[in-house]
Amino acid sequence: MAGGESKTPVSLSDRELQIIDLVAAGLTNQEIAAKLEISKRTVDNHISNILTKTETENRVALVRWALQWGKVCLNDVNCCSLPNQSE
Repeated sequence: MAGGESKTPVSLSDRELQIIDLVAAGLTNQEIAAKLEISKRTVDNHISNILTKTETENRVALVRWALQWGKVCLNDVNCCSLPNQSE
């Protein structure tokens, strides 16, 4: 696998996708824990599970994987237009 990226999409929970989004936003595990009101240890476990599922070796490879598979949106990259909920 080039660049340590998984070649097939995997099944991730809503919480795991939420954590990937926060990792991509640059938050530390401690900051993610505070934002989601869970323990840092829980975040550590989620990230470990995510890295295993996505077959990535670190946070940078995880963000690359998430961009490749359209799991995150960064600076208008991989973004889709969502309907405006205020209308």
